[in-house]
Amino acid sequence: MEGRGLEAAAAMGQLRTVVQTLARQDLPPEDLLGCLDETVDRLNADATPGPGEPQVFATCLYLVYDPVNGRCTAASAGHPPPLAIGVDGTQVPLDLPLGGPLDGERDGGYRAVTVELPEQTLLALYTRGLVAGRDEDPTGGRQRLRHVLVHPDRDLTGLCDDVAYAVVPDRLDEDAMLLLARTKRLDSDRVALWTLPAEPAVVSTARTMVSQQLLAWGLADLADSTGLIVSELVTNAIRYGEGPIRVRLIRDRGLLCEVSDGSSTAPHMRLANEGDEGAAGCSW
Repeated sequence: MEGRGLEAAAAMGQLRTVVQTLARQDLPPEDLLGCLDETVDRLNADATPGPGEPQVFATCLYLVYDPVNGRCTAASAGHPPPLAIGVDGTQVPLDLPLGGPLDGERDGGYRAVTVELPEQTLLALYTRGLVAGRDEDPTGGRQRLRHVLVHPDRDLTGLCDDVAYAVVPDRLDEDAMLLLARTKRLDSDRVALWTLPAEPAVVSTARTMVSQQLLAWGLADLADSTGLIVSELVTNAIRYGEGPIRVRLIRDRGLLCEVSDGSSTAPHMRLANEGDEGAAGCSW
């Protein structure tokens, strides 16, 4: 976020809330950044800055990691690209297109890139202030950051301390922030996936397969309710979407049930009234 003080903090708080709201809708990163840029446009239209006061201007990096297939999808609105370091210390290529900053201009929209990351890849997300001093090209700071991070034996807390001592410029012209994460893949026995034709007869098939999988996982108490949810979602996908229909169960800290189809239209939430009958919850 450009600027300091109360106005900049308030604008950043608004943008953070918008990002959290959009993230719950599972939008692709490039679409989320487009919506966020529209929000900046509205903020600037509603604001009445005084003489010499800048309008809202920010950068954003949005990244989504799927622990089932190891794919990482990211898009950038003028923000420095992440660093990806493998367990052997080599840098994992992540050629991320750099879109325009969030200023309400859109500048042709944003593009995302998807790469498959090996297990235990270290991801480093950072602000420009971490790798660039007042008079320094950020390329040199990025190289120093990569050099510090190529130690797979260090825990994340220790690596953050190392970066603070070795990379942070002596003269900070911007706030410096760092976020580290290591990728993890779910074991295959924690994921169940089925691909079905878009035919009404598969509704009962999907419900039976889900119930059998939950019994195998020792989650028999969830079989009836989850089977009912899957039946409703598959019915909606057949009625309003396009084939094939994909059903995925993920058992991690909780149970996640996903139903998708071949349509590019995103579902939206609908609330059922007391007198409604049939499928309710999501529609395509």
